[in-house]
Amino acid sequence: MNENQDQVPNQPPPLPVQTPGQAMDKQERNWAMFCHLAALSGYLVPFGFIIGPLVVWLIKKEEYPLVDDQGKEAINFQITMTICFIVSVILVFVLIGILLLPALAIFNIIMIIVATIKANNGERYRYPFAIRIIKQIDSE
Repeated sequence: MNENQDQVPNQPPPLPVQTPGQAMDKQERNWAMFCHLAALSGYLVPFGFIIGPLVVWLIKKEEYPLVDDQGKEAINFQITMTICFIVSVILVFVLIGILLLPALAIFNIIMIIVATIKANNGERYRYPFAIRIIKQIDSE
C-alpha cells in the first residue's frame, strides 16, 4: 500500500492544539470586551450604561487583570457620558441640547465599539475625555 492511499482526500488539516495559557488569554480578552459591550444595555435598561460594566467588572476583576483595568475604564467613561447626557437634557431648554443628545449617543456607541475591538485584541484602551473617578493602579 502506498502512503498517498492512506490519506483521506479533501479533509482539512487538523486544528492546532490550544494550550491552557492561550485559552485563559482568550477568556481574559473576551471578558474585557464584555465590560465595554455591557454598556450598550443602557439603551434598553435605565442606568444600564453603568450597571452593565459594573457587574462584569465586579464578577471578574480578581480573576483577570485586563478585566480589572478595562472594567474601570468602561465605568469611568459611562459615568462621564451620563453626566454629559444630564447636562444635555438641561440644555434642551436652550435648544442646543437637541443637537447634543443625538451627537452624544452616536459618540458613545462609536467609542464603545472601538474599545470593544481594542480589548478583544488584548490592548488596554483609554477612552478620550473620560473623568477618572475610579483610579487605575499601574503596576508597571
